[in-house]
Amino acid sequence: MTVARELHRVIGFSLAGCWALLLVVGVSLSVRKREAGRLYWGLLGLLEVALGVQVLAGLAVLAGGGRAPVLHYVYGALVPALLLVEAHLLGPRLKELPNHLLFTIAAAVNLLLTTRALATGLGS
Repeated sequence: MTVARELHRVIGFSLAGCWALLLVVGVSLSVRKREAGRLYWGLLGLLEVALGVQVLAGLAVLAGGGRAPVLHYVYGALVPALLLVEAHLLGPRLKELPNHLLFTIAAAVNLLLTTRALATGLGS
């Protein structure tokens, strides 16, 4: 297994865990009717950077001859990135919602998508 492939695999599992953590923190904030603070936004920023690094590692695997089903790319990069962009664009317009709600919803969907991307990438 190449270094890029192993890095891609490790980041994929880490992303799934971090999406789950962001989801739990976001739901907790909503239940307690609190606004998101540094922990939440810091974790979201870390996830966004990690998603970018994951895409770069995936491109390195692809350049090295690795191939995955097309849905792996859709589940693992395209849709998660689009969901985050939408949350950033819609969030300021929906002032009646808690400031973290759209990102918490995106975290739930991205957790499912990342898990599915792992399954397709690992051959399940």
